[in-house]
Amino acid sequence: MIPIRDDNPVRGLPVVTVFLILACMGAYLWQLSLPPQARAEATTLLGFMPAVLFGYARIEGDAWVSPAGSIFTAMFLHGGFFHFAGNMLYLWIFGDNVEDRVGRGRFVAFYLICGGVAALCQALTDLKSTVPMVGASGAVSGVLGAYFVLYPRARVLLAMPFRAASVPALVMLGLWFAGQLARSLLIEPGAVGVAFAAHVGGFIAGAVLVRWFLRERRKRPH
Repeated sequence: MIPIRDDNPVRGLPVVTVFLILACMGAYLWQLSLPPQARAEATTLLGFMPAVLFGYARIEGDAWVSPAGSIFTAMFLHGGFFHFAGNMLYLWIFGDNVEDRVGRGRFVAFYLICGGVAALCQALTDLKSTVPMVGASGAVSGVLGAYFVLYPRARVLLAMPFRAASVPALVMLGLWFAGQLARSLLIEPGAVGVAFAAHVGGFIAGAVLVRWFLRERRKRPH
């Protein structure tokens, strides 16, 4: 189930969404430019390791970022082409509308907060894990959760095995979330190298928090 586009136009250029995609692209190209050993070292030093954050392990040598900071640097690294391309496709299709609705500055904060919540949700499945977590998946899942709440009736064109199909975002994203939730419950953490709990946590965070980021939200009277 691969989304191609939605029928939900925006009012202007999604500057932040484009910047995030370019930043992830730059980081991915940088990863590819490194020799295999240096690439693995960069993943260790910039990826998020729950065991380091919670004090069960330490990074040998000089750390490039703090354990908490690695939650955010990890969002710009990826484990391979399809990991990178899939995240950027979803961010491009769904991120522009969420950015348009909440505003550029708030979208930056929203994206990073969702990514942080997602990383912590994954960490809770194994606090002693020393496997570096990388990828924008958690933050992008937050964007999907926000889109699910804000635009449930928007149509999304999907690439199917024999033909394209247009379905409501409520259906497409609902099925996506159900699949991630099922995998997070049925597959042992770390068994397949995919942070399903991060996807679930990010989606829920996005769905819950987006209302607080809406720019048309009225201030409470003092």
